[in-house]
Amino acid sequence: MSLGLAPAEQLARVRADLRMGAAVVLEAGDAAALVIAAETATVARLADLRALGPVDLVVTARRAETLKARAYDGDLARIILPADADLRWVRATADPSADLDWPMKGPHATQRGGDAALHRAAITLCRQARLLPAALVVVVPVATAEALLLPGGLSRLDIAAVPAERSDPAMVEVAAARVPLSVSEAGRVRVFRPLDAGEEHYAVEIGAPDRSQPVLCRLHSACFTGDLLDSLRCDCGPQLRAALTQIGAEGAGVLLYLNQEGRGIGLANKMRAYSLQDQGFDTVEANHRLGFEDDERDFRIGANMLRLMGFTRVRLMTSNPAKVAMMESSGLQVVERVPLKVGQTPFNEGYLRTKAAKSGHLL
Repeated sequence: MSLGLAPAEQLARVRADLRMGAAVVLEAGDAAALVIAAETATVARLADLRALGPVDLVVTARRAETLKARAYDGDLARIILPADADLRWVRATADPSADLDWPMKGPHATQRGGDAALHRAAITLCRQARLLPAALVVVVPVATAEALLLPGGLSRLDIAAVPAERSDPAMVEVAAARVPLSVSEAGRVRVFRPLDAGEEHYAVEIGAPDRSQPVLCRLHSACFTGDLLDSLRCDCGPQLRAALTQIGAEGAGVLLYLNQEGRGIGLANKMRAYSLQDQGFDTVEANHRLGFEDDERDFRIGANMLRLMGFTRVRLMTSNPAKVAMMESSGLQVVERVPLKVGQTPFNEGYLRTKAAKSGHLL
């Protein structure tokens, strides 16, 4: 029946439910679990979880190391929720950016043995929803989970449908209009919408680029603080403006504005990373302490947008070799890497050094 949800739609619904603090049912064979994201849980829902059985707070191994909690499951730790632990305890344990506010935590007892597949899926879903990768999990019999589905209206998902990484994002163009710009009156904005209900992305097309020739192109990840506030902590705002200026000067090209704030971890987690950087960690270390990879962005989005616009070859404006590699792996030919070296300030020198040393940026 076409009215039923496809696997990608079920995934999108579960991620959305976790973001708004709802419980979801995860299943694996004859096992099931009720899951709530630690970041969005409420007092009432934490109490409801406890009424179903013992609750674990699942965190990444990196977070467990900071907490001096044993990660018996390798990549994660199932911390046993103490009887007197309230919601403030949960959030302080889950959020490393608050460690200076809650310095005394632990000792933590963690689960050892048994299958952690449901817990691992819970962490993955939280991370993909751009929440802190920490989840409250209670394992229950499948019959109990089934009984909760209809009266509670809870979303359910077999963890076999949870990919370790997001699949190649399919999308469609939904709208376009002429938008005169200061760098060129021949501007046009195209809006693309992923079919998995993800965030929309935008293409700023200047002039009438020849589809038979390599197009001058910039893949720019959204940066609220740099692009809009002109923050000095990064070089994003100057890169955006310099790229548009150069495309306008050449008379034709495309700037893709991808809604992948904070290297794909979202603005809230980016602010947490900034807080950790203020405590002395570099940008990569901050991401790791939060439970994310160095860079969670998916540049295949940009490749798919360019293909939909009719481009197969690009002159890519970037200092990031990962963008070049992902464009090439996605079937677009990068005929030239156009350097973009702007925006260094006394406030972002360390950030830029880290990008060069740890992420391979050519600065």
